[in-house]
Amino acid sequence: MWLFLTRRLRVWLIVTVLVPLATGLLRRVGHALERRGGSTPVSRALLQAGDLGDRARARLRGGGRRRR
Repeated sequence: MWLFLTRRLRVWLIVTVLVPLATGLLRRVGHALERRGGSTPVSRALLQAGDLGDRARARLRGGGRRRR
């Protein structure tokens, strides 16, 4: 089935479906680690990775920073 999709459609599906799921999962794991043992470098890195995905998604939607 995957072979019948065009390259652009496959990339679009990955960006719109898999990337938000992955960043959400990273954020959930980061929060779980913080609840368990406090703030650690690993939990902060996982939360930053989740935030990076949100910023990239917002920028693609047109909500990025505006230049002066």
